Parts: sequence; structure tokens; C-alpha cells
Amino acid sequence: MSARSSKPHEVVERALELSRADGCVVIADEQSTANLRWAGNALTTNGVTRGRTLTVVATVDGKEGTASGVVSRSAVTPDELEPLVRAAEAAARGAGPAEDAQPLVTGVAQAPEFTEAPVETSSAVFADFAPALGEAFARARAGGRELYGFANHELVSSYVGTSTGLRLRHDQPNGTLELNAKSPDRTRSAWAGRSTRDFKDVDPAALDAELAVRLGWAERRVELPAGRYETLLPPTAVADLLIYLMWSASGRDAVEGRTVFSKPGGGTRVGEKLTDLPLTLRSDPNEPGLESAPFVLAHSSGGDQSVFDNGLPLAATEWIREGELRHLTTSRHSAGLTGLPVAPGIDNIVLDGGEDRSLEEMVANTERGLLLTCLWYIREVDPASLLLTGLTRDGVYLVENGEVTGEVNNFRFNESPVGVLGRATEAGRTEKTLPREWSDWFTRAAMPALRVPDFNMSSVSQGV
Repeated sequence: MSARSSKPHEVVERALELSRADGCVVIADEQSTANLRWAGNALTTNGVTRGRTLTVVATVDGKEGTASGVVSRSAVTPDELEPLVRAAEAAARGAGPAEDAQPLVTGVAQAPEFTEAPVETSSAVFADFAPALGEAFARARAGGRELYGFANHELVSSYVGTSTGLRLRHDQPNGTLELNAKSPDRTRSAWAGRSTRDFKDVDPAALDAELAVRLGWAERRVELPAGRYETLLPPTAVADLLIYLMWSASGRDAVEGRTVFSKPGGGTRVGEKLTDLPLTLRSDPNEPGLESAPFVLAHSSGGDQSVFDNGLPLAATEWIREGELRHLTTSRHSAGLTGLPVAPGIDNIVLDGGEDRSLEEMVANTERGLLLTCLWYIREVDPASLLLTGLTRDGVYLVENGEVTGEVNNFRFNESPVGVLGRATEAGRTEKTLPREWSDWFTRAAMPALRVPDFNMSSVSQGV
């Protein structure tokens, strides 16, 4: 029997049967992807892939406390299953007590779909999108612009079984579309991206039209020096900043005095007002269009994630409520250490509470400022203030008297997401968006545009 012909739930059950450890968690991830790539108004490549990854977590109770061993491998055959289980057990026996040790989760109802076949994607997901893309190529060609980009769709079915009786299943679709338009001489470039579950809600024609407008703006070039400028951050840029904020929102790190969420003199900033705008930053595994795993799915331990929490139910969580910091991320272990409530990370993020105003309306209300397209190459400078640096890309535009009057040079920026929230004077309409910098790791986001009166463009960049 091949690895692919053995059913995922059967592999999980067999691994649990083979286990001799005191406790065992088995995660089988069935992954399929389909993709399209194009350049110069023509498709270049397409493909479909399949794969399986098996993760075994073994726990043993030694004299000094519970130890865990975690081993993950791809394309495990039936003959390789027992060696994988034994490797996890050996890793547990060879490890010291696990700092995050907790009893494995119990009392969660078995998913009725646990024994069903995994869902899979295929090139059929592009059945409507591909012809529409071809029509966009024709319009772009006629308009004197070239389209480049890619579309990727992934489906992952995750099966989780434990020695305490949990049998859980989650199917996660994930689609991304990135489209870049260039002038034939390559001196002008504009980008747009979308996140989607099934490619039924993306319109290549609308994206191409948006990019055509931006390339038109770029026909006039204005050079500006570094400095602080009133800046309109579009939803994609806001998402990239706030995803990093969430990745840095560890409750334990805050209590230990190591982050921007640490209170001087001890404790955390939970309960503190971070912005005067009535903004709420939240995550919800059942958020329409952004659905994610409703339970902890941890392939490794680290920070405020623990393999011992696998299967722990997740609920809607407000990280910031109407401007006030409400929660920081914790595992059961770090919650016990810090006295904070248990609040594991969730694989989506939403910022709402802004005005029902489009980015175009915000531009119309701008006397003089900059309109960004997106951010990239974001890196942390100082964890204590969460100071980040990065670059603007694919279009920074000058707004004067409510109209875009030209494209300006790119910049390097130095900003903290917490500082940006604190100084923002306006938030627009929340909409689904694709974070450009972090789209390989995080795609389920909905954000408003933000107006920041003094965004710090620290130096001029020569990038496009």
C-alpha cells in the first residue's frame, strides 16, 4: 500500500496504536496546490501538486517531569510509520522536562468528518478565472501595459488524533492572486493583490483597470526628500504592520519586560488605551470569508504555542477593543505563568471600527500627502518599541487638493505598528485584503485604510 492510497485517518489511528509513549498526538496534513503564472500578458506555467506530512508528538513522564518529542516527515509510507513513531518516542526520552508540559486536551467532541477523504484542489478552481485573465491580457496589450503575476490555490486537510481520544479535522482553503502591471519600458510599475478561498470572488478585469489608473498617475514623476508625511496606508499595508504586531503580542514576553506591550515597572499594558480611534482588532475562526481552524493546530512548541494544546477549542478574541488593549497571546502554560487568560493565536485578523469611507474618498479629503501601494522587506529594529523598518514598493503617489498628481520616489520607513495606531487620525472601511510581505505565512486579513499625519519616511529608496 502506498502512502497516498492509505487514508489519512487510518494513518493517524495506526500511529496511535503503535505508540508506547504515555501520551501521543498525531497530525496528518494532506496538501494539494494548483497554480498559474504569467509574464508579458501570456501564461507561462501551471501545475498541480499533492503531498502529505505526518507529525508525531510523543510525551513521557520522567522522574523530573513530562518530556516531549516531536518528529515530522513527508511522504511517510506504511513501512516508515513505526520508525517515525519510535523516533518521536526516542526524542521524548532523550529530552529534558518540557517547560510547556500540560495534560493533553480531553473532552472535545469527535469530528464526524474525521473518517472522510481529504478535500483536494485542481486546475478546475481556475475554470472561470483563467478566461477572465486572458481577456485582461488582451485589454492590457491594447492599452500598452504588460501584466505579470501568479495565482495560487491550496487546500490542506488536517487530521488530529490523540491518545486522550480527540479526533478532529479541519479543511483550510487558501488562495492568493498577485498582479503586477508595467509600462513597456519598465520604468513604471503598479501592484494589486487579493486573498480568496475559491477564486470566485476575484475579477482580473477590475484589477487591471485599477493598475492602469496607477500607471497613468506615474506618468508624472516628482522627487521628494525623506521626512514625515501625511500618509494614506491602504489595507494591504495596514495588514502587514498589524500581522507583525500580533506576532509580537506574546503575553509571556510582555510580562517578562521584553516587548512594546510590557508596562514600565512590571506587568503588561493590557487595559491601556493604544489609540483614540474606536478601533477593534480581533480574530475569529468563524469569520465569514476568513474561516480558519477552530482549534489549536500546533506542529511544534515555541513562544505562546504548545504541542500540548493540540485540539484546544478556539473562540472569537478581541485583542484590542475600541482602542484598548484587551488580550495578549498565551498557551495554557504561559497563561498559568503570567496570570493572563488563555488566548491562543488564531489564523486570521480583522481591524474594524473605522468610518464607512473608501480609500478613494480618503484621497479626496487629503490636502497634501502620500498614497502608498504596499510595503515590503519589513524587518524588526527594536522589540521594546516594536520599531520596524521596510520599503515602499510599486507606487508611492503624491496627493494634492484631493487628487493624485503624480508618482514620487520610494522610501525606507521606520515605524512601530503601535505608534501608527496611536497617531492615526482616520480609519476607512474594512475590507478583505492580501498582505503583500507576509502572504507566504498569513493571508486571512480584513483591514481599513489608515491616515497617519506624520508617517516617518526615513530615507529615499531607489527600489521600484
